[in-house]
Amino acid sequence: MSKKRHAGRAAADFRPIEVVSGFHTMSEGSVLYRAGGTVVLVTASLEDGVPKWIAEKDVGWLTAEYQMHPRSNPKRREEREGRNKPPKGRTLEIQRLVGRALRSALDLKALGPRTLTIDCDVLEADGGTRTASVTAGFIATALALHSRGLARVIRDQVAAISVGLVDGEVLVDLDYSEDSRARVDLNVVGTLDGHLIEVQGTAEGQAVPRAEFDRMLDAALAAIQSLVEVQKTALERAGADLRILMKKREG
Repeated sequence: MSKKRHAGRAAADFRPIEVVSGFHTMSEGSVLYRAGGTVVLVTASLEDGVPKWIAEKDVGWLTAEYQMHPRSNPKRREEREGRNKPPKGRTLEIQRLVGRALRSALDLKALGPRTLTIDCDVLEADGGTRTASVTAGFIATALALHSRGLARVIRDQVAAISVGLVDGEVLVDLDYSEDSRARVDLNVVGTLDGHLIEVQGTAEGQAVPRAEFDRMLDAALAAIQSLVEVQKTALERAGADLRILMKKREG
């Protein structure tokens, strides 16, 4: 029998999600995204022009930055990165993940000579900050494209979720207490069609059988199918129509 999780969640349930679109009025797209105790503010800035190294390729570009707020830790204030100390390796790894995931969602040629910069600021951290950044980042990206009246730039809807093997059970969307006990922890980025973009994971102490790994992937992809519905609902409430933003699918 499954052990009871916080808020009475079942093993396959993600945490309660709250999406506040347009939270940041200065940027072209923004989302205040809450998943349980994790809160991330994501903004999407859309500017004309691209980096010099890509200027001759006739495509647009998307890049991402990720930062933990000094009091995202409940116990103490952490020194802000980039002021008296360089960004941590974890910070660089996560912002590259967010950038790769969201670039995979776009037709960069259709974007044209423009640059999207996705800024992810973790205000409160209780596990799953990188996956929340990807899921919220897609919403902010779509809102930025909508604000400029750009159509047919999105080629796939992308979301992400964590999943782990905890006390022999596959759990979706781990909070910190579950993540710290997980024998295996995966971060999975997938699409509306159930395709995989990226899987990050590690087994702690003992190798995991292939069958258990497959169970975790199946659980993650099922959760992603629900997350894309959360994204659609948030965009509809903000007046952005994914049918216009997304490229027509062939076949």
